[in-house]
Amino acid sequence: MTISTTKAEVLNASKKWIEAFNRGDIRYCSEQYLEQAVMDARPMGQYTGRTEIYDFWLNFVSSTGATNLSYTEIHIEVLDKDSAKLSAKWSMNVGKGFISKEFWVKKEGTWCFAEDDFTVEEQF
Repeated sequence: MTISTTKAEVLNASKKWIEAFNRGDIRYCSEQYLEQAVMDARPMGQYTGRTEIYDFWLNFVSSTGATNLSYTEIHIEVLDKDSAKLSAKWSMNVGKGFISKEFWVKKEGTWCFAEDDFTVEEQF
């Protein structure tokens, strides 16, 4: 597998996650995290494990009406054929910020989050 293939696969997995988020499919979004994944959502807090991450996203979307998520200035650093780090700027209808690190790993043929680290810079 080439670096460009790995980048394309991670980008595709990321796009699918964003599409699911934008249609409100929080179950799909949370299932893309490994069971023991860690998510740092600054300044809200740190969430460990798929259940805590699901609860965070469900509460966030239902309380804010968040949608229209998009990424810009995407950078993907391939570590090996089964792991990569994505960073980007993000925006949606309720705010904007940046992603320090989405650590994607390939498990049983599927790309999943092992870590997610993002910051909300501005809320609308």
